[in-house]
Amino acid sequence: MKRAFKYRFYPNDAQAAELSRTFGCVRKVYNLALAARSEAWATGQEHVGFGQTSAMLTAWKKTEELAFLAEVSSVPLQQTLRHLQAAFVGFWAKRAKHPRFKSKRRSRASAEYTRSAFRYTDSRLTLAKMAEPLDVVWSRPLPTGAMPSTVTVSRDPAGRWFVSLLCEDTPAPMPGTTNAIGIDVGLTSLVTLSNGEKTQNPRHERRDRKRLARAQRALSRKEKGSNNRAKARTRVARVHARITDRRRDHLHKLTTRLVRENQTLVIEDLAVHGLLGNHRLARALGDAGWRELRRMLEYKAAWYGRELITVDRWFPSTKRCSACGAVADAMPLDVREWTCVNCGTTHDRDGNAAINLLAAGLAVTACGADVRPQRESSSRPGRSVAKQETPPARVGTPSR
Repeated sequence: MKRAFKYRFYPNDAQAAELSRTFGCVRKVYNLALAARSEAWATGQEHVGFGQTSAMLTAWKKTEELAFLAEVSSVPLQQTLRHLQAAFVGFWAKRAKHPRFKSKRRSRASAEYTRSAFRYTDSRLTLAKMAEPLDVVWSRPLPTGAMPSTVTVSRDPAGRWFVSLLCEDTPAPMPGTTNAIGIDVGLTSLVTLSNGEKTQNPRHERRDRKRLARAQRALSRKEKGSNNRAKARTRVARVHARITDRRRDHLHKLTTRLVRENQTLVIEDLAVHGLLGNHRLARALGDAGWRELRRMLEYKAAWYGRELITVDRWFPSTKRCSACGAVADAMPLDVREWTCVNCGTTHDRDGNAAINLLAAGLAVTACGADVRPQRESSSRPGRSVAKQETPPARVGTPSR
C-alpha cells in the first residue's frame, strides 16, 4: 500500500524564497483554472477538463502579465490542475462541495512534486530549481529500498515547513490476538472500554485557552495590514499548532494501543458533524477529536488486519441494560449512573454502553450483518420479544 511519511525541514533563505514563489504560483494557477472552468459552464454549459486547462497554462506563461509562472518548476503547476480535476470529480459524484478559490491566508500553502522534479539519494532530497538538498529532520526511516513517488512540501500557518514523501510500504504485522473490545466515546472520559478501562479526556484546548485568548487579544489590537499584525497572527497559529499536535499525538498513541491489543474493535457510528451543531457542546466535541479518533482506527485496522465494526447510531447502547436487556425510557446526559428497574443492576453509563456495543458487534460477526440480539424492553412488559425498529449494525469500514 502507499503510505505518506511526513518530516519537518528547515530551508535556507534561498530555498524558502523559491518555495514561497512556488506556493504563490500554484495558488494563482488553481484560481485561474477554476475561474475558467466556472465561466465556461456558466456561459455555454461547457465542460473544461484537465487537458484544456493544461493548454491554458502554457498560454498563460507566454503572456506578459503571467510570465512569472515560468520562473518556478512546471510540475507543481501541473499537479494543482490535476487536484482541481479531482475536486470536480468529487463534486460531480456528490462526495464534496463545489471547489472554492484558494486564499493566501486561509488555504494551506503546499506544492506537489512528482518523480521528475526531485532527486532522492542517501537520505538527501533535492527539489527542482534548487541547488542544495533540503535540511530534513529524518525522525524515522523510510521503508528499506523505498523510492518516493511524490513529494509534497507545505508550510503551516505557524511558519513550520514540512515535507511528505509518498512511498510503497507494507506495515509490519502486529502480534496475533483474539481479543474483542467495545469502545464508547465521551467527553469526561475520552474512551470507555467494555473491560471497564477508562481514558480521561486531556482537554488540550481548555488547557491552553488562556494562552490562546491572550494571543487573540493581542492580534485584535494590531493594525490591519501591518507587520506587527502578521507577527501576532503567527503567534496565534503557534498556539493552535501546539494544541493540535498534542491532540494528534495522544490519539495516535491511544488508537495504536487499541489496535495492537485487540483483533475486533466495535464503535458507534456517531454523526459528529450534526453533534457540532449543538453550540453548548461544539467546543468540547471539537477538542475531543472524535472524528479523528475514528479515522485513525479505520486506517490502522486496515493496515494491520484488524476488524472494525460500526454499530448504527440509533442502537440504544446507553439505555439498554447489559445484564437483562431491558431498555430505559430516557437517559439524560447528566445521568452518569443508573439502576435498571427490571433487574436492579446499577450501571456506569459509559461502561454499560461499551458492553452493549461489544455485544452488538459480536452478534454481527457471528450471525451476519442483518442480525442483532433481540431482548424484551422493560417499557413493554408482557409483550413478546420483537425485532428492533432500528437499522442493523454494519461490518467493516463505513462509507464517508
